[in-house]
Amino acid sequence: MTRRVAVAGGIATCVVLLDVLTKRLASIRFVDSPVVIILDFLVLTHTENPGAAFSLLQNAGPVLGLAAIAVSIGLLWSLRIDRPWPETVAFGLIIGGALGNLVDRVFRGSGFLDGKVIDWIELWWIPTFNIADMSITLAVALLLIHGWLTR
Repeated sequence: MTRRVAVAGGIATCVVLLDVLTKRLASIRFVDSPVVIILDFLVLTHTENPGAAFSLLQNAGPVLGLAAIAVSIGLLWSLRIDRPWPETVAFGLIIGGALGNLVDRVFRGSGFLDGKVIDWIELWWIPTFNIADMSITLAVALLLIHGWLTR
């Protein structure tokens, strides 16, 4: 159990740190002048999202914050049993993504978990997102592929 928690915790910590640092950079660098990396495909910008990943569930910050806490605790608790390494990695990515956005909800609002999450990666037709959102999406893809390969 200790190794699984350490792996998932290490991944989650890296995701949170990378997410917080890149959001800080976006809030300094991209607010007034978005940076076009690839015309009509990739733009680095600054938006504030009061909802969930990819701008879903607008103004549901407190509910989403409590869900992030519950999911993180639940996934850590589930690591007490032996799991394949792809699940452990995916759980770390989900926990890191949930806590990365929770940091914004806690520290960027005036009320209980009502802070807006900074999104800064605008890719083609996909709604603007951040590292935390990307981490959760990657985890879901990893779980789907792992499930498909082991069926």
